[in-house]
Amino acid sequence: MVAIQIRGVPDDVRDRLAAKAAARGQSLQAYLLELVTSDATKLSNIEIITRLRASGGGSHVTAEEASNVIRDARREAGRE
Repeated sequence: MVAIQIRGVPDDVRDRLAAKAAARGQSLQAYLLELVTSDATKLSNIEIITRLRASGGGSHVTAEEASNVIRDARREAGRE
Protein backbone atom coordinates (compact mmCIF):
# COMPACT_ATOMS: atom_id res chain seq x y z
CA MET A 1 0.00 0.00 0.00
CA VAL A 2 1.23 3.52 -0.76
CA ALA A 3 1.09 6.73 1.25
CA ILE A 4 -0.38 9.90 -0.24
CA GLN A 5 0.46 13.30 1.17
CA ILE A 6 -1.47 16.48 0.42
CA ARG A 7 0.41 19.72 1.01
CA GLY A 8 -1.02 23.16 1.49
CA VAL A 9 -4.34 22.14 3.06
CA PRO A 10 -5.77 25.22 4.77
CA ASP A 11 -6.23 24.89 8.54
CA ASP A 12 -9.98 25.47 8.34
CA VAL A 13 -10.38 22.71 5.75
CA ARG A 14 -8.36 20.30 7.88
CA ASP A 15 -10.44 21.22 10.93
CA ARG A 16 -13.74 20.63 9.09
CA LEU A 17 -12.55 17.27 7.79
CA ALA A 18 -11.39 16.26 11.27
CA ALA A 19 -14.77 17.25 12.70
CA LYS A 20 -16.59 15.16 10.09
CA ALA A 21 -14.32 12.21 10.86
CA ALA A 22 -14.91 12.58 14.60
CA ALA A 23 -18.67 12.75 14.08
CA ARG A 24 -18.44 9.37 12.36
CA GLY A 25 -16.20 7.94 15.04
CA GLN A 26 -13.26 7.73 12.65
CA SER A 27 -9.74 9.03 12.59
CA LEU A 28 -9.01 11.68 9.99
CA GLN A 29 -6.88 9.16 8.11
CA ALA A 30 -9.65 6.54 8.04
CA TYR A 31 -12.21 9.12 6.94
CA LEU A 32 -10.01 10.42 4.11
CA LEU A 33 -9.14 6.90 2.97
CA GLU A 34 -12.85 6.12 2.77
CA LEU A 35 -13.49 9.28 0.70
CA VAL A 36 -10.61 8.61 -1.69
CA THR A 37 -11.55 4.94 -2.10
CA SER A 38 -15.18 5.80 -2.74
CA ASP A 39 -14.28 8.41 -5.35
CA ALA A 40 -11.83 6.10 -7.10
CA THR A 41 -14.35 3.29 -7.42
CA LYS A 42 -17.30 5.32 -8.71
CA LEU A 43 -18.13 5.14 -12.36
CA SER A 44 -18.59 8.40 -14.19
CA ASN A 45 -21.99 9.18 -15.67
CA ILE A 46 -20.59 8.60 -19.17
CA GLU A 47 -19.24 5.17 -18.15
CA ILE A 48 -22.64 4.21 -16.73
CA ILE A 49 -24.50 5.31 -19.86
CA THR A 50 -21.97 3.54 -22.09
CA ARG A 51 -22.35 0.30 -20.13
CA LEU A 52 -26.14 0.53 -20.21
CA ARG A 53 -26.14 1.05 -23.96
CA ALA A 54 -23.65 -1.77 -24.52
CA SER A 55 -25.69 -4.21 -22.43
CA GLY A 56 -28.62 -3.97 -24.83
CA GLY A 57 -30.93 -4.19 -21.88
CA GLY A 58 -33.84 -2.93 -23.93
CA SER A 59 -33.82 0.50 -22.39
CA HIS A 60 -34.24 3.49 -24.63
CA VAL A 61 -33.12 6.03 -22.08
CA THR A 62 -31.39 9.03 -23.60
CA ALA A 63 -28.26 10.56 -22.13
CA GLU A 64 -30.30 13.64 -21.23
CA GLU A 65 -32.89 11.58 -19.35
CA ALA A 66 -30.19 9.69 -17.48
CA SER A 67 -28.45 12.95 -16.67
CA ASN A 68 -31.67 14.38 -15.26
CA VAL A 69 -32.22 11.35 -13.04
CA ILE A 70 -28.64 11.53 -11.75
CA ARG A 71 -28.92 15.28 -11.09
CA ASP A 72 -32.20 14.83 -9.20
CA ALA A 73 -30.77 11.98 -7.12
CA ARG A 74 -27.75 14.09 -6.19
CA ARG A 75 -30.03 16.97 -5.19
CA GLU A 76 -32.08 14.67 -2.96
CA ALA A 77 -28.95 13.17 -1.41
CA GLY A 78 -27.73 16.66 -0.53
CA ARG A 79 -30.92 17.31 1.44
CA GLU A 80 -30.42 14.36 3.79
